[in-house]
Amino acid sequence: MRYTKSGGRTAPGPDTWFTGTVQIDGVRNPDEQSAIGCAHVRFSPGARTAWHHHPKGQTLYVTDGIGLVATRAGGVQEIRPGDVVYIEPGEEHWHGATPDRFMAHVAMQEADENGEVVTWLDQVTDDEYTA
Repeated sequence: MRYTKSGGRTAPGPDTWFTGTVQIDGVRNPDEQSAIGCAHVRFSPGARTAWHHHPKGQTLYVTDGIGLVATRAGGVQEIRPGDVVYIEPGEEHWHGATPDRFMAHVAMQEADENGEVVTWLDQVTDDEYTA
């Protein structure tokens, strides 16, 4: 067993990855023991990720608020606390808060053989967000 004492800092989500105010608490990064990366991500109302995809897929577990998730191939889906969303490997998607509610989720993804967990793409437009 390996125990990691709390001591990390909440970090703002980078503007290249997100629109709006987003706060990230890292849970774990992939390392020599496990390829799993995990973070607790909090989105202010209207905040969202950019389009992105994961080489080994991603699982989201909604902890608070009301959010949205969408893929390039499908429509926008509302997500609420307790919902679990699995995004297939390579599937382009975005997720974030609704326009008037915050949302938080735990995001889990596995690194590929090169240590990559995500590829960031273009920002989600307001039209895509409100679709």
